[in-house]
Amino acid sequence: MANTGFLSLCAHGRVTGLAVEAGAALSHVTSVCAGQTLRKGSRSLGVAGEQLSRHLHQLLLQSPGQPSVLQALTKQALTQLKEQCCYVSLDYEGDLRQRGSHHLAKFQTPDGHWITLGKERFCCPEPLFQPELLHHSCPGLHQLAGQSLWTVPDQARRHVLGNIVLSGGSSMFPGFPERMCLELNFLFRGAGVHVEVLANPKRGTAAWTGGSMAASLTSFQHTWMTKGEYQEHGAEYVHTRF
Repeated sequence: MANTGFLSLCAHGRVTGLAVEAGAALSHVTSVCAGQTLRKGSRSLGVAGEQLSRHLHQLLLQSPGQPSVLQALTKQALTQLKEQCCYVSLDYEGDLRQRGSHHLAKFQTPDGHWITLGKERFCCPEPLFQPELLHHSCPGLHQLAGQSLWTVPDQARRHVLGNIVLSGGSSMFPGFPERMCLELNFLFRGAGVHVEVLANPKRGTAAWTGGSMAASLTSFQHTWMTKGEYQEHGAEYVHTRF
C-alpha cells in the first residue's frame, strides 16, 4: 500500500512536492516532504472523471439535438466523447458570455450518429474548479491545493511550491495545467512566488509509473509488511511500514 500522491511525485523524480490528482472516482491533493506524506495537508474532492461524464450527458440532453441519440449514449461512448472533445477554459465566465464564438466539435457515436458540441466542451470539466456547479459545497481543486500548501512548514513551502505535479486521467484535459497554474498564482499573489506546475504528457498513469519505480528500489524492500505483521497489528500498520 502506498499513497498515490507520493507515487505521482516519484514518477516525476521527486520526493518533495505537491501532487494534484484528478482521477476517475475522486480527486486528491497531497503534500509530501522528503518522502513523508503530510496528512494534515491531504485534501479530497468528490468531483472526478465519472461525475464529469454524467455532467456532460446532462449538458447534452439540455441542448438542442437528437434526444434519442443522446439518451442512448453508453458510459464508454461518453468517456470517449469527453476525452476527445472537452477542454478546460482559462476564462470560463468570459467564454460563456461569448455565445457566438464557441468552437464546435463533432463526435461520431459507435452506431454512426454525429453529435455536435459547443459550450459543453468547456462546461464539462469546469466543476473541478467550481464544484458548486454539481451542487458540491467544497472548494475547487485549486483552492484545495492552496489550502494544502499553507499546511507545509514555512521552511519547506517554497521547495514544495516548485514541485507541483499533476496526475490522473482527469488532469489530461487540454488547458487543465494552464488553468491550475493561473488559479494558484492568483491565490498566492503578493507572496513573492511564481507558481508553475509539472504536467507530464503521460501523467494519466503517473501513480502506476511511480509505484513501479518505488517498488524497484532496494530501499523499498525494507518496507514490506508481512502477513504475520498484518495479523499482529492490523491494516493500520501499513502507515508505520510505509
